[in-house]
Amino acid sequence: MIELFEHYLLEDCPYGDETTELLQIEGEGSLKIMSRDAGIAACADDLAEFYGKKGMKVTSYLDNGESFEENSTLFEAEGDLRTIFKLWRISQTFLSMTCAIATKTKMISDAAKAVNPDVIIATSRKTHPGFRKYELKAVRVGDGDHHRNSLSDSVLITQNHFNVVGSFGKLNSMRKIEIEPRTREEVFEYAPIADVLLLDHYTPEELKEVAPELRKINPKLEIAVGGIEFKDIPKYAEAVDIVVTTAPYYAKPFDLTTKIDRL
Repeated sequence: MIELFEHYLLEDCPYGDETTELLQIEGEGSLKIMSRDAGIAACADDLAEFYGKKGMKVTSYLDNGESFEENSTLFEAEGDLRTIFKLWRISQTFLSMTCAIATKTKMISDAAKAVNPDVIIATSRKTHPGFRKYELKAVRVGDGDHHRNSLSDSVLITQNHFNVVGSFGKLNSMRKIEIEPRTREEVFEYAPIADVLLLDHYTPEELKEVAPELRKINPKLEIAVGGIEFKDIPKYAEAVDIVVTTAPYYAKPFDLTTKIDRL
């Protein structure tokens, strides 16, 4: 299994820290990461675990799901100054992204559940390469769920699959079978055999009309929708069971700053 933080460190410091070595920095120091934005903390525990492996002493960090205000301290550690300078930038960038994702997810979830408490906000697998593990965790921290973790843990028959295989009959799988029909005719054709129907390109009004009909055909059917703007999510949440979104992954990173001092 790839150690992701080691990969991030190797990418940012492949041969050594030229500046720290030029200045001949030695000794022990402290690091404090603070946020100029308010939000929800996520994945600081993963960062703390990596710091421990690097021989650093983590003195404090915010728990997953913990809310914080502007100018709050998210993470503090002590140890070898050369190591601190190597870890500084990747640590700050990492938390700026995970906290932003958790916060964005919570905003979307709260907006949707205000009109439908049972709706699930689920993120797609359109994650950034090398960051999926933490993006998915941050989504969960923000009260979201995962539509698909990977190709290996779910079945989703898309329009492209239809284009290649044409029509098909009842399928047997240990996984839930999700189908993305191409036409209204296919929606009603595959409703009886699907566990989930992904109905993109429908208006909220159309979904409110068609959803009851589909649930009569298959009472266990779950209806999902994707590809919608944040402002429209509450309108869709009224009619569906699942809202699929990629928006949290592209949340604007938080404005964090780091202070390093000698002990």
